[in-house]
Amino acid sequence: MIRRTLLVLTLAAAVIAGGCQKKAEEGKTAAAKKCKTLSQEEIQAIIQKVNQMPLEPVQPNEVAVLETDFGKIVIKFFPDKAPLHTQYFKRLVKAGFYDCTTFHRVVKDFVIQGGDILTRDDNPNNDGTGNAGYHIPAEFNDIPHDRGIVSMARARDPNSAGTQFFICLKRLPNLDHQYTVFGKVIEGLDVLDKIANVPTKMQPGMREKSRPVKPVYIRHAYMTTR
Repeated sequence: MIRRTLLVLTLAAAVIAGGCQKKAEEGKTAAAKKCKTLSQEEIQAIIQKVNQMPLEPVQPNEVAVLETDFGKIVIKFFPDKAPLHTQYFKRLVKAGFYDCTTFHRVVKDFVIQGGDILTRDDNPNNDGTGNAGYHIPAEFNDIPHDRGIVSMARARDPNSAGTQFFICLKRLPNLDHQYTVFGKVIEGLDVLDKIANVPTKMQPGMREKSRPVKPVYIRHAYMTTR
């Protein structure tokens, strides 16, 4: 009788474990499938949503979490050094702007770059050219571009930063006082290394082998407290 009871309990546990594993696998599959190509109308709707939201200061205990294909990247902010950049980044995260965008530029021993909403359309040739319809005045500061530093990308105009950002893979002194540092990775440096080592190919229209062969997604970005 005891042996039969143990057998029943063992079978029940196996069924529960199997069900949990199946749910976990289904969850992973769902996460992998949730990112879809957007039309220009859908992209414009996201941009409109962003610009309708108010800017809010980043609180001392707030961090941003980027859930990528290789794990989580947790970012703390420097609102005292870059108050505008941190507010704009927080708003983009809260609006869901970064969800399902990709790290479209990966240069080993240099940076990984993301934050372009146009990586969600069906035209790879425009990746790296998108924004949310505004520019942020430069807030260059004295924080060095060390490994894990998060800084805002820009065009030649110092005041042309928008939504795209990069994360340094090592100390990059040539970027100091040229780009606005607004955050730092406090968890997920191993994730940076994994992304940095993905196979890449030539960028469309550029002489740079930095486009991941397989897209590296930011599946979801959100603000939280610690």
